[in-house]
Amino acid sequence: MTFEEIVLAKLSKEQDDRATRIRSGMWNPSSLGRCYRNQFFNRKNEPETEPKDLGFLKRMKLGKFIHQYAQECYPVECSEKKVSRDNLLGYYDLVYEGKVIDIKSVSEWEFNRISVKGYNVEKQKETNCLQVCSYAWMSGIKKAGLVFIGICPELPSKEFEINVDNFIPKIEEELKILNGYWDKGELPPAIPRAYFGKDCVYCGWRTKCNKLEGKI
Repeated sequence: MTFEEIVLAKLSKEQDDRATRIRSGMWNPSSLGRCYRNQFFNRKNEPETEPKDLGFLKRMKLGKFIHQYAQECYPVECSEKKVSRDNLLGYYDLVYEGKVIDIKSVSEWEFNRISVKGYNVEKQKETNCLQVCSYAWMSGIKKAGLVFIGICPELPSKEFEINVDNFIPKIEEELKILNGYWDKGELPPAIPRAYFGKDCVYCGWRTKCNKLEGKI
């Protein structure tokens, strides 16, 4: 086997092991702001229909390395803790100096875009903001922050403080809608809500959804 074949086999196995793990059966903070149907399938643990190519698997692995590097820079007692509320459950990355912090690795191109003066993180990265603010909301903490780390040799970083109060009403409204569909056992509509209309492009259930919609 070539090195690339060995890498593909290893990363594919890791992805398969991840797919078969026991899920919480609750809503996932990292999916807030996305299509309601996507979140419904995720909570039901529906098998994804979209294959993951080697490039995607490599990026996922690199992101985990960067995430570990960043967490190790903080005191160990600050790292990861499970939090839940209103059928929402997740693990925050860090709580440091009274602030919930989430770490995100991004491409060099994306990092340069984020670093432009006047960048509006609450508008441009709404799903990330919803995620970290949901951790703060579940933890009863008033401050939240996002640390973006560029995937390039210097591992540059850019940190933003997020106004938690701006997002609590959105989180509560989203959970009200999601719980309504779940309690009725009703499949939510397929409406791309994230990534400026490109939500479907990054959906693991795109083919399944298109079949349900009669598009294929």
